[in-house]
Amino acid sequence: MTLRHLTKVSDFTREECEAIIDYAIKMKADLWNEKYTTKLKNKTLLMIFAKPSLRTRVSFETGMTQLGGHAIFYSIKDSPLGIKETIQDTTKCASRYVDMISARVFKRKDIQDIAANSDVPVINMLDDFAHPCQIMCDFQTIKEKKGKFDNLKMSFYGDCYNNVTYDLMRMCAMFGMDLDVACPDDPKYAPEQEVIDECEEIAKKTGAKIRVVHNALEAAKNSDILYADSWMSYGIPKDEEEERVKTFMPYQVNAEVMAAAKSDAIFMNCLPAKRGYEETAEVIDGPQSIVFDQAENRLHAQKAIMLFLLGIMD
Repeated sequence: MTLRHLTKVSDFTREECEAIIDYAIKMKADLWNEKYTTKLKNKTLLMIFAKPSLRTRVSFETGMTQLGGHAIFYSIKDSPLGIKETIQDTTKCASRYVDMISARVFKRKDIQDIAANSDVPVINMLDDFAHPCQIMCDFQTIKEKKGKFDNLKMSFYGDCYNNVTYDLMRMCAMFGMDLDVACPDDPKYAPEQEVIDECEEIAKKTGAKIRVVHNALEAAKNSDILYADSWMSYGIPKDEEEERVKTFMPYQVNAEVMAAAKSDAIFMNCLPAKRGYEETAEVIDGPQSIVFDQAENRLHAQKAIMLFLLGIMD
């Protein structure tokens, strides 16, 4: 079997992503079927964390347990990756012990170096360039709620110099969906040109329309899915928070923005969320919000990703 890694969603084809999503939905509906609960018996996942996360750690550990395997949490907060020992040596050693390696890190180069030196599948749990596990679960949730991907439009709001934005752009491009990325007219809050170029190339084949816009209501027009992310990512200095709120407030998803979208539009946020910032309480706690269904699906999508990478998703 050819060794595969998941560093960004476009490492997979649309067909592979849909197979993973459909399998995740099937497992979710029949959670404790012995067909699934022994899939990863005697298998071990190493989880390397440079950045903390409630949902990522709990969902991966629980997923391994539900599939009959074992997960090891390894924090590198006090012993940074590549300092005492090179990333290359760390990875080569670890891949002699475990069946998969996942990592949640600050820099894309760390994920790239881990993947380049691993003898086992590597899963990017987040870096500064991609968040593929989140986006795979997002699209599982869209499939559950909308029943399709074709002819849908998504709108993303806020800081778009952002890993979630980038993989949403890639996935929408792959699936032929339209996406309006609504952000301030400032390069430090807009998607990197490398990502825009990648998505434009993909869209040539799929017909997707990926736009960067600077008006919240314009982005919401004809939208089926509105998506917000935290304005205060890890590492934002406290003294910058007030200025960021002023900058992003025009891109808050509120009742007016929701009303500008389709009447059956859904609201998503990958969490954590801060009510009154990226969205109002009436939106995230309202009837169009699916954020907790979305969060639950991290568990199911990641289980399917692991099985796919190990070649046992049957």
